[in-house]
Amino acid sequence: MAGAVLRVTQRQLSQRGRSEVPILLRQMFEPVSCTYTYLLGDRESREAVLIDPVLETAPRDAQLIKELGLRLLYAVNTHCHADHVTGSGLLRSLLPGCQSVISRLSGAQADLHIEDGDSIRFGRFALETRASPGHTPGCVTFVLNDQSMAFTGDALLIRGCGRTDFQQGCAKSLYHSVHEKIFTLPGDCLVYPAHDYHGFTVSTVEEERTLNPRLTLSCEEFVKLMDNLNLPKPQQIDFAVPANMRCGVQTPTS
Repeated sequence: MAGAVLRVTQRQLSQRGRSEVPILLRQMFEPVSCTYTYLLGDRESREAVLIDPVLETAPRDAQLIKELGLRLLYAVNTHCHADHVTGSGLLRSLLPGCQSVISRLSGAQADLHIEDGDSIRFGRFALETRASPGHTPGCVTFVLNDQSMAFTGDALLIRGCGRTDFQQGCAKSLYHSVHEKIFTLPGDCLVYPAHDYHGFTVSTVEEERTLNPRLTLSCEEFVKLMDNLNLPKPQQIDFAVPANMRCGVQTPTS
């Protein structure tokens, strides 16, 4: 069924092959939290999904969706973010019919909860959900059904990864998540992270598998590194996390 969230096997996904018709993809940036929001659409059915929307830029995203003649089915979050408020709630108001989506393990409210192995369908395309906990327990990576691109949230950044010192983070879990759920994808699979702080927009699985300075370490070395980062607390965490635990079920206030 078009626009349905369903459970499919990895074998079924891999057997479908690379998409014959290129997917519509737009990468947008929010400068305060350095967040990337991704719009994916099926050019034939005009169905679309939006990954990791930000409250302040939701009107921009909604306008683009209208200009492109798309129908937004889902506003999807890779996890419960700590550095910005999700735009899921506002998008539900701006684009009636849109539903908010997040992992069940996040503990956050949403119209739809997803789990490892679930697939989010839009037109001829689907995003496979791969649980990738460690930054938070509810982190997921979304992999296009032809395995040509992966939206890794904060689990895997370009030449880095998300921190593990708050929101029940676990460095060991993150290490295994990346190596088992992301680095097992084809080497030419494009990696699109939730954030970048150095101006990079995209990487590949092979690049990160061989060049990522953190995740090429041993697990023991990685855990030691992550336990000693001593990073400052995210500026928006105190109000962003409570708002994101509603995940757009209630429209966040500005």
